Amino acid sequence: MKGYVYILECSDGSYYTGSTIDLEKRFEEHQDGRGANHTKKRLPVKLVYVEEYLSIAAAFEREKQIQGWSRVKKEALVKGEYETLPYLAECKNETHYKYYKEEE
Repeated sequence: MKGYVYILECSDGSYYTGSTIDLEKRFEEHQDGRGANHTKKRLPVKLVYVEEYLSIAAAFEREKQIQGWSRVKKEALVKGEYETLPYLAECKNETHYKYYKEEE
């Protein structure tokens, strides 16, 4: 059974990432306030990104990966800026940043 991972943009500008086997039905549930707590408090929502997988298990795994991403990285994914995703995955703490700057 196919699975989908999706990103919704909520009315407050926040993102919600989920997975489902029926994208149309799940989107309607979110839009009607029957979805997740996060989305029902931030209606209306807009579907901004979708990936299709051969199984719901694979979609769920990808959902969990994306949920761990920063807002900036999610925005790059939504915009199709795939070449920036590896950079956005790099450690950005002060030690790494200083080292990186010294190496340039």
